[in-house]
Amino acid sequence: MEFGHVGRVVIADDEPVVRRGLRTTVESTGEFHVVAEAGDGRGAVEAVRAHLPDILLLDLRMPRMNGAEVTAALRAPGPEPEPEREPDAAEAAAHIVLLTGFGLDADVERALALGADAFLPKDTPREELLAALRAVRDGDAVLSPQVLRQVLDASRPPPATRREEARARLGALPPREAEVLGLVAEGLSNGEIGERLGTAPDAVQRLVGRMLAELGAANRVQLALLARAAGPGAPGPAR
Repeated sequence: MEFGHVGRVVIADDEPVVRRGLRTTVESTGEFHVVAEAGDGRGAVEAVRAHLPDILLLDLRMPRMNGAEVTAALRAPGPEPEPEREPDAAEAAAHIVLLTGFGLDADVERALALGADAFLPKDTPREELLAALRAVRDGDAVLSPQVLRQVLDASRPPPATRREEARARLGALPPREAEVLGLVAEGLSNGEIGERLGTAPDAVQRLVGRMLAELGAANRVQLALLARAAGPGAPGPAR
């Protein structure tokens, strides 16, 4: 069956009943189609590499690679047992939405810092889950400023060499992009940034997309962490 521009989703959870419930929710509006399911972390990595989805809906705590390890494998692959091949750019670009029943903790913070795009409690209401999937699909923010602040506060101060590297990377940004980066680091959505700057959200989205490509960041969390690493006085400093 041809699904056109419908968002392609992989669901990874070790509980079959949870996967069934998520599939029902994800496919309820016709905006998304579940192309594969996985019952453990290694299966999630294999499913993403095989199906190239737009979104990986990922349980944080699973056997055979947890959510943080899956994120690391897809965002910054390193040595893995019996690797078949390295993921290409399309594989690495899949948006990763974490699901957890334990709230924000060190594992969530690590996965977000590694490149996961969003974090949601497992009891998130249906409409909020769908809204989050739409947001990450469109490159918008999902983390609240409070959650982003916790992730930033949990990150260790970078060594001087990394601070200088971050400042050099951000120093090449045009003034408008640097201004947007500062607002991304506050946790604002594209719409909120547009309101603050008096510009359209789609224009903000294009600027954020350009920064992601220019700075080699996987998502908005990594942009904010880069701003934090650069420190006060650099373009887009974390506050």
